[in-house]
Amino acid sequence: MDLAIHLVENYQGLVLHWRWGEDILEWIRQCEITFESRQDLRHLLHGDVWPHAGRSSFVQLLEDKDVPTDGIHMESAVGLRLTFRQPPPISCFSNQFLFYLKDSVGNSAYQAWASKNPAPVSSLPPERFTLQVLEM
Repeated sequence: MDLAIHLVENYQGLVLHWRWGEDILEWIRQCEITFESRQDLRHLLHGDVWPHAGRSSFVQLLEDKDVPTDGIHMESAVGLRLTFRQPPPISCFSNQFLFYLKDSVGNSAYQAWASKNPAPVSSLPPERFTLQVLEM
């Protein structure tokens, strides 16, 4: 019974990370709209295929601004969202995946995505941005 409870808790953690990743990617989409409408910011974004690897600078901006995440690792969260379009049902996962591979899959997906960033990497200086996280 303990194993089953632990498995469900790990799955709930995966879904929570996935939701954070979904929210971060949606925020990046909203930032794209803003950047596209401002001539001085338009050059920072390249119009390749979504999700653009250059958008990893937005994740770095969130980390630089110390956005409170309640223990969620943003890179892993975005990586899980890039891996899964929607959270798969618990029946798709083995206990080994949830216990051992969940974090490495998310991190690997994020690193593969971020490494596709075309040079030069444009960073977004944290002192020039103000962020507010709203919990609903």
